[in-house]
Amino acid sequence: MIVAMLFVMVFSALSVGMFSMSSGNAIVASNLHKANAARSSAESGLEIVRYYLSQVEIDGDVTEDQWFPRATNKILDLSGVNFVEQSADLVTLGSNDSPIALNNDGSQGFYAQVERDGNKRIRILVTGNASGIERKIQTGFLFDDYPIPASAFDFGVATKGPLELSGNIMLDGVNLTVESDVYIESLNYNNALEIIGNSQIAGDVQIVNPDGYVTLQGGQAGIGTDENGDPVTGIEAIQNHVDVGVPETTFPIPDATHFEQYVTGVTIDSSTDLSLMTTLNNVRIAAGTNPTFTADTQINGVLYIEQPNVVNFGGNAEITGVIVGDGDYTDNSGTNQITFNGTVSSSPVTELPESFGSLREDTGTFMMAPGFAVSMGGNFGTLNGAIAANGVEFFGNAGGTIGGSVLNYSGNPMVLGGNSDLSFNRTGNVGIPVGFISYVVIITYDPSDYEEVI
Repeated sequence: MIVAMLFVMVFSALSVGMFSMSSGNAIVASNLHKANAARSSAESGLEIVRYYLSQVEIDGDVTEDQWFPRATNKILDLSGVNFVEQSADLVTLGSNDSPIALNNDGSQGFYAQVERDGNKRIRILVTGNASGIERKIQTGFLFDDYPIPASAFDFGVATKGPLELSGNIMLDGVNLTVESDVYIESLNYNNALEIIGNSQIAGDVQIVNPDGYVTLQGGQAGIGTDENGDPVTGIEAIQNHVDVGVPETTFPIPDATHFEQYVTGVTIDSSTDLSLMTTLNNVRIAAGTNPTFTADTQINGVLYIEQPNVVNFGGNAEITGVIVGDGDYTDNSGTNQITFNGTVSSSPVTELPESFGSLREDTGTFMMAPGFAVSMGGNFGTLNGAIAANGVEFFGNAGGTIGGSVLNYSGNPMVLGGNSDLSFNRTGNVGIPVGFISYVVIITYDPSDYEEVI
């Protein structure tokens, strides 16, 4: 009996011990589950913030001090969650009292602090919670330059507004028809392309506006070519050579300040005798001058036109260099204008004398005039480079070869009229011409900065 009692006491003690240990293990397991759930919430929150930051794309002309607010505004747009702004350098997504829910019952959630860490870095502190337990993760993100993979320079004509062709116009490629391909956004006009008369586009047409359509009026109005190289007209041209609802491409931002460094010549203002200005070497036209050059003009190097200005060339113009306007590429008012009424002949900057220095290496651009409406009414042989402006018009007998692309940054219609046959020679053009910002700023994750905060 004594031995039996001892065994009963031993087994009872073991039972109590095992029950206590099991209960403790259950509590530990429950706490570990909650801790892991909290850490999982923090990891999920980090991935959400990381996704938001991966969608940030900042134009290359934006100054570094504006990168952080641009990034946080993008996160706000994507998340739909209001920031609690604590300072210009720190904002929060969600809060301790109102975390962002990760499941339906709200038992798991997170909130994140987005902090500026210098102009080129962002630090993220994500707090995940589950059943009252919190875990924190801290990591960093970097602002990086990212080359533009595709741009409007991949087309012969690229316009943000609709395109109108009337008269006897032919857009063709010198070597291949694809050199004359056309890109049209026309987000504010459903009639994206209108071809009237005997006008034709040898290349294909891409239209961004999903409701955009093409109007062809005239027996010879056509788009594209068939297997024999003959123009395609009528409904067949629209069905086989027009794509509607294509993704938007990038219009690289013109940077007039790149060419301003070369402007070492005289400044033309309202007091200048224009009859003496027949040869312009790296010349600046002061704002508000509004000059009209009636005689034939030789332009060498950079002709830098300040805004506001209305500049007219009544005579012939011979250009060995680049014409630059310093306007705003978002200005579609037409207040600033550059008009060529006479014949234009062009030579590349590589033919400038050695005294023009490194400008001779800045190839690819003939005219970069953001915020200016450009009109050309006379013949030209070859324009050695791209043309970019807010409003581009060819009229009269304007025509010739363009050694690059024509970019219209204006959402207003781009008009080609008269007998403006344009041949595009883009073979050999690689990348983005000089003077245009060829990159955007994106945000990349820095895994080396990952840290679990206790």
